[in-house]
Amino acid sequence: MNKPYEAVGLTEKEYEKIIEYLGREPNETELSMYGVMWSEHCSYKHSRALFRHFPTSGKRVLQGPGENAGIIDIGDNLALVMKIESHNHPSAIEPYQGAATGVGGIIRDIFAMGARPVALLNSLRFGDIEKSERVKYLIDGVVAGIAGYGNCMGIPTAAGETYFNSCYDGNPLVNAMCVGIIEHDKIHRGNASGVGNSVMYVGAATGRDGMGGASFASVELTGESEEKKSAVQVGDPFMEKLLMEACLELLVTGSIVGLQDLGAAGLTSACCETAARGEGGMEIDVLKVPRREKGMLPVEVMISESQERMLLIVEKGREDEVKKTVEKWGLHAVTIGRVTDKGRLTVKEGDKTVADVPAYSLDSSGAPEYYREYEEPAYYQELKKFRPETAEEPKDYNKTMMELLTSPNLCSKEWIYKQYDHMVRTCTVVKPGSDAAVLRIRGSKKGIALTVDCNSRYCFLDPRAGSAIAVTEAARNLVCSGARPLAVTDGLNFGSPEKPDRFWQFREAVIGIGEACRELNTPVISGNVSFYNETATQAIYPTPVIGMAGLIEDIDKCCTMHFKDEGDIVILLGKTENELGGSEYLCRIHGIEKGAVPRLNFGLEKKLQAFILSAVNKGFLKSAHDVSDGGLAIALAECCMEKELGIKAELKSQLRTDAVLFSESQSRFVVSCSYETLAELRQFMAKLEIPYEILGRVTGDEFRLDINNKNIVALKVREMKEAWRGAFKCLMT
Repeated sequence: MNKPYEAVGLTEKEYEKIIEYLGREPNETELSMYGVMWSEHCSYKHSRALFRHFPTSGKRVLQGPGENAGIIDIGDNLALVMKIESHNHPSAIEPYQGAATGVGGIIRDIFAMGARPVALLNSLRFGDIEKSERVKYLIDGVVAGIAGYGNCMGIPTAAGETYFNSCYDGNPLVNAMCVGIIEHDKIHRGNASGVGNSVMYVGAATGRDGMGGASFASVELTGESEEKKSAVQVGDPFMEKLLMEACLELLVTGSIVGLQDLGAAGLTSACCETAARGEGGMEIDVLKVPRREKGMLPVEVMISESQERMLLIVEKGREDEVKKTVEKWGLHAVTIGRVTDKGRLTVKEGDKTVADVPAYSLDSSGAPEYYREYEEPAYYQELKKFRPETAEEPKDYNKTMMELLTSPNLCSKEWIYKQYDHMVRTCTVVKPGSDAAVLRIRGSKKGIALTVDCNSRYCFLDPRAGSAIAVTEAARNLVCSGARPLAVTDGLNFGSPEKPDRFWQFREAVIGIGEACRELNTPVISGNVSFYNETATQAIYPTPVIGMAGLIEDIDKCCTMHFKDEGDIVILLGKTENELGGSEYLCRIHGIEKGAVPRLNFGLEKKLQAFILSAVNKGFLKSAHDVSDGGLAIALAECCMEKELGIKAELKSQLRTDAVLFSESQSRFVVSCSYETLAELRQFMAKLEIPYEILGRVTGDEFRLDINNKNIVALKVREMKEAWRGAFKCLMT
């Protein structure tokens, strides 16, 4: 028979720690409050110790980790607010609501800082779509949930990524990112300051949906997980839209001292976190909390994760003013408590005290912290021994190209992003389908570029190198758009930290991210950790999703990946090496996920990124695209698709043909310029000692790649495009 503390996900030692805090045994309500707050999802108890590897400060950082979202200065009294969060377990059980409420939660994190959300992004991972009908069901539900919530909110879903691998068969990943814009003097934080100030509840009534959601997200998925649908919240985007507008209007009045969304762990989390950041104490009465279900117990009210709810700390005496504004938006505001300086979170049910605990003890500062044992997985050294040159070369490269272009990971995801409204608010300058989303900032010449990125196969084969590559790849996406990378928000998705080989993966990934962020001067200003992403048979590949934002000083100078005009010169920057380990080519064509991942040279990487930014700013480049999944051949094909322009390229190399075409060597870019600009551009490249190779010219409808005077690939661009665009729709039908 389970002990009471085991039922809420706590260990015996953690239970003893609670007794030490309280000086007595906790009652049922208190124990449940500790259970949700000390869950991995809320306390980061297995990951906090490693966060010191991240750079989190810098001259542009206005708010680093520890608040609802991070904030970065973009000049002219403007700041960019961003955060990424996961909603993996809920989406595995209820894909529509799991994804929808993931979007709703991340939006609240942004406007809780006082910022108006301007863009949504997502990073999705699913199992083998070609073998599983359930994977198609999950994709349908997740995409519909993201679209249903974001579209109703009037926030463009401007960018994202979707990948498939059998490691995600039982545990899909749904990571949602939101970005907002705010003026410096309007930034708000979730502080319960001012003794005697009122604690007000605004938004939807509390129900039993989402009960124990934080704890549910902190255990492995099992055959019984399907029975825990009550742990999945139910969203209402129309209510959230009203709530957002009401809160943003209230913040302008100065009546709000602090603002916090009721996300994971519900009222418990919102109360203890704001109290810990403020005067240290709070007293609330659960009988005053609006409810939509009868007979709810105090513990249910405290840990419910019903959506579209906010906690406001209101200046004493201005409660009626707040109510009036909120009612204008069709909502209700109720005073449920007050701020104290007693250092305790006291929960009452009328005159009866049902919970009384030190507020800080619930917060991450009082939660346990672990640094687990770790060991290198048995597979690690063995898989690195594989030599890609032992794989047989394709006999027909036209066929190989088409197979790659129509593969689930490389084909167009238009079927997905067409369901999202990416043009609402009319600020989207570069739509989905290029390297990064680009949005203009109203009333300014500035623009922002946004991206999410992670090659989880690299991270499986080498977590440290793969995670560093995820950071640099995200930065490449931004510089190809003409944006200077500024900061990172990370969504770290891993298996159980209690297993030494899984914790080793996590530790290596964190070190890799930290190293890359320091090299590129892109501090980590917010993020999320999602552990226990595994089933009884397997864990997911380590998937540290990197969300990155960059600044474009002049939006008229933004760049895209697509070739523009016939006759333009196509140039490869960087150098192609014999690096097929972990490549999409090796996986798709040969069914092999082995080998050493590509090497990363930070000196070359930084030199090339600086060159691209300068060349875009000087107007030398007509297009720029980074070479990543699928290698040079796929990058060139992607550049051709938009305007159905081709290329006639002549390559010289001592490498095997498949390595020339499909190697995924890092720090490479495909750029194009007009013939008239070529001489000046070459002088500029020579001056900066940029390694480059002129590949050929942009042509009509012909895609032709000659290597060492041999015709290797000859395809019609229109045929390639039709197959590439239609492949995903065919997979889903």
